[in-house]
Amino acid sequence: MPPTSPSRPSAQSGARVIRLHPDDDVVISLDQLVSGCRLGSEGITVTGLVPPGHKVATRTIELRGPVRRYGQIIGFASKPIHPGQHVHTHYLAMGDFAMDYAFSAEARLTQAAPETATFQGIVRQDGRVAKRNYIGILTSVNCSATVARAIADYFRRDIHPDALAGFSNVDGVVALTHGAGWAIDPEGEGLAILQRTLGGYACHPNFSSVLLIGLGCETNQIPRLLATQGLKENSRSRSFTIQDSGGTTMTIARGIDLVRQMLPEANDVQRQPVPASNLTVGLQCGGSDGYSGISANPVLGVAVDLLVQHGGTAVLSETPEIYGAEHLLTRGASTPQIGRKLVERIRWWEAYCARNGASMDNNPSAGDKAGGLTTVLEKSLGGIAKAGATNLVDVYEYAQPVRARGMVFMDTPGYDPVSATGQVAGGANMICFTTGRGSAYGCAPSPSVKLATNTALRNRQSDEMDINCGEVLDGTATIEEMGERLFRLMLDTASGKRSRSETHGYGQNEFVPWQLSVIT
Repeated sequence: MPPTSPSRPSAQSGARVIRLHPDDDVVISLDQLVSGCRLGSEGITVTGLVPPGHKVATRTIELRGPVRRYGQIIGFASKPIHPGQHVHTHYLAMGDFAMDYAFSAEARLTQAAPETATFQGIVRQDGRVAKRNYIGILTSVNCSATVARAIADYFRRDIHPDALAGFSNVDGVVALTHGAGWAIDPEGEGLAILQRTLGGYACHPNFSSVLLIGLGCETNQIPRLLATQGLKENSRSRSFTIQDSGGTTMTIARGIDLVRQMLPEANDVQRQPVPASNLTVGLQCGGSDGYSGISANPVLGVAVDLLVQHGGTAVLSETPEIYGAEHLLTRGASTPQIGRKLVERIRWWEAYCARNGASMDNNPSAGDKAGGLTTVLEKSLGGIAKAGATNLVDVYEYAQPVRARGMVFMDTPGYDPVSATGQVAGGANMICFTTGRGSAYGCAPSPSVKLATNTALRNRQSDEMDINCGEVLDGTATIEEMGERLFRLMLDTASGKRSRSETHGYGQNEFVPWQLSVIT
């Protein structure tokens, strides 16, 4: 299962550092450490400068010897490392080592919560529960992006305050556009993924109604898209093309008129108490740092455990960012078959990178490294803490509908907009996003809740962060306390409380379907 983290940091002779596991070869600095600083409980003296969030060696590590954090291997010494030295890219490299997948060896029964948590949701006619109430405009091809945005802009409250007057229950009209749909293999995997993604959004419960707009002669033909996704035209779902509508001006006018027709029905909703089991939360981390796996990710993991106990669903993703730590998930798979499905996706990524001349260790990013992360193994071990301690109950490919209840995995890239787009297409109606470096992100029609890993970030970007998990590092709250607080925030957000990213208007430009096909 995911590695554990301490509830509170320990101060050692005035220098604040954290030891995560007795077997670790490093501790994590909470402050800027300077040469000569004594770490009393470790019995070592710092040599050189160590930035906050970075690693300090606590014992001698021979050349090519394994280096452990979380009690797990995060890389191998590229040169001998001595106690007190700063352990980062100049000392640490990737290497091969055996992992014991031990399928389902640590799976255990999840105990249901004694009382059912609820939130104020919008119950659709078919019984699905919405957390937001948007009208969506989707495009089959990039050629129809301009008209889709023009239609949505007509209903922007900041541009035309009267356009939605009298429709206070409608959260807005949003256009989700993309850069694909043409010059793509009509029988290939790329088009199938695009259509699956668009289909998932078209029937997302957070959309009351949807317009689907095309050019008319693109590869991604609307009739085929509707047929492959089991979609039908009705009062809540309309489609048309620019070519059939008479060009740009007439298409925009037609779209505005159709949205006006949809507004009365979209507005005829009210919130009511519904069980937390109707929550499906996508788990994301971006702009990570050395604290991500210590504070925000474990806090989110506690909230995930609570969500699962209440019958809800959490979707872990970003396959390249669990790479090297997948054995901790396979051990908690509810069945060996599910664990093997996860390993199959890992093998697909290894082959995908190999045939494109790429490396799975192109992660962490430059910002991640500046924040203290050195290898993809280290990032992965901290990243899967978002999943908590519950079983892995299923594995899905990109944008596939998530049917299971509990903690599941969806195969996506590590790039946050692409990953979250797949999660929402699969049914995620909320995103919880941890960040240590700062991230500007939103995800219409699903609200995105931002978790800061440290107080300095929260203070620096206070209008971006919904919750400060830096309290764990400051010693003013435990991981368990913060996790419970986050779970309540998730319920409040599902009930209509706007997240920070929503107040800034994020969400329309962050719709980025995964493009796999060769573009010809």
